[in-house]
Amino acid sequence: MQMVLPLEKMTTREKLCAIEEIWENLADVPSQIPSPAWHGEELKLREERLAKGLTHFSDWSEAKQRIRQQTR
Repeated sequence: MQMVLPLEKMTTREKLCAIEEIWENLADVPSQIPSPAWHGEELKLREERLAKGLTHFSDWSEAKQRIRQQTR
């Protein structure tokens, strides 16, 4: 099914609302959205790094503070 939206006539706000509506609809059925193969590969690499002690986790508030300091 091909759907044609009048994108050139839509405002930025209308386009963003359309994107949000589509995303919310997709989020209702996550099992129908296939995960790319590289996701599994990346998860495996991260698990290996964690097992070897090569990575760590940060509290979200600490991570935000670190990011803000880097952008100054």
